[in-house]
Amino acid sequence: MSTHADWFHGAALGIFIHFGHAASRGWELSWQMTGGVVGQFPPREPVACEEYFANAESFDPRAFDAKGWVQEIAATGATYVVFTTKHHDGFAMFDSALSDYSIARTAPFGRDLLRELVDALRERDLRIGFYFSLPDWHHEAYPRMTDATVHKPYRVGEYVRTDAAQWGEFRDFMLGQVTELLTNYGTVDIMWFDGEFDHTAEEWDFAAIREHVRALQPHCLVNDRLVGHGDFRTPEQQVPADAPAEPWEVCLTMNESWGWTSDDHRWKSVPTIIGYLVDTITAGGNLLLNVGPTGEGAFPAEATERLRALGRWVAANNEAVYGLDPAPEGLSAPVPLASKSHDDGDRVYVYCTLRPWDRLAVSGVPVRRVTGVRVVSTGGELAYDAVASLPEVHAGATDPRGDLLIAVPEGVADSLVPVLEIQLSRA
Repeated sequence: MSTHADWFHGAALGIFIHFGHAASRGWELSWQMTGGVVGQFPPREPVACEEYFANAESFDPRAFDAKGWVQEIAATGATYVVFTTKHHDGFAMFDSALSDYSIARTAPFGRDLLRELVDALRERDLRIGFYFSLPDWHHEAYPRMTDATVHKPYRVGEYVRTDAAQWGEFRDFMLGQVTELLTNYGTVDIMWFDGEFDHTAEEWDFAAIREHVRALQPHCLVNDRLVGHGDFRTPEQQVPADAPAEPWEVCLTMNESWGWTSDDHRWKSVPTIIGYLVDTITAGGNLLLNVGPTGEGAFPAEATERLRALGRWVAANNEAVYGLDPAPEGLSAPVPLASKSHDDGDRVYVYCTLRPWDRLAVSGVPVRRVTGVRVVSTGGELAYDAVASLPEVHAGATDPRGDLLIAVPEGVADSLVPVLEIQLSRA
């Protein structure tokens, strides 16, 4: 049966955008206030809370160009985008009638940046996700974070308790901003909540938040940080060793920071990023790759370079990126495998994340059903030997399994993560 979540499976690639006024100082979004998190890499030089909050008053990202951003995003082959409408620091990147602490009211920029971005995304038919922090470290009823009330670096689970009336006031405010996002910007495909660690499940009442979203937009997905009520899982910075049974995505930074920071130069290489994408999509998940725009509102040159290279790879290997299924049972290789079913048989994709020196062996293949092997990016045919295993031959198997030995010439092996397609006829 089709469900409203069907689009998410096989969507393959999304782009996460972490942006806020902190970028204008080269600070990490929200976490610069706390000096990072105890035990979490990388450490951050703590900034005084009031200095951090006041920085919003000079935030004016004049280089922001929604259509320019979306042009870069669309060229990657991404199918959806998740944007930080509000991070833990409480600064709204949209025009909220419930708070003046926003890019439209406090900041000199004075426009609803989210509105411009959403309009540009819709023009390119990209699905829209809103990141929204449950905590609001700026709001007086939360209550507002101070240097005296927060441990630096931050300790997960430490927060100021308030009485029921004050907490109720904050929850009303939080749900009011969720209402604004889900009623003022058209169809929203994902509400990507965060910050569940900052209060208890009972205080948050995740079930009530989920029902609030469903009442406003029945087909909007929510992530698992509404604990016990998510439509998909969100492992962070690592591909899980065992794929979750539920739909899932890996959210991943291109360096070590979510927002743009002036001192983080530890950029992942293009092959490493493609490797993360391959490991994720072949295991049944999506990769949500993060960009942190600069304080001027432009994508960093290092990020643009990687996005464009990723886009070239996705375009060249398009058919082996979206809507994948696991490889047929019994097949194995020293590199990732996935498949798609066609009317005339299966296509098994072999992702050469390790360089094959002269040939690549895929085991457990129904060798009599192999009709060809080709390079996905070029269509070039490759030579191969299909060798049935001796026990199956001696047993008289009608559909014997064995090894497929694929010749991989230097010109193919030396390219950036080549993908090979094995064509299998029906049994």
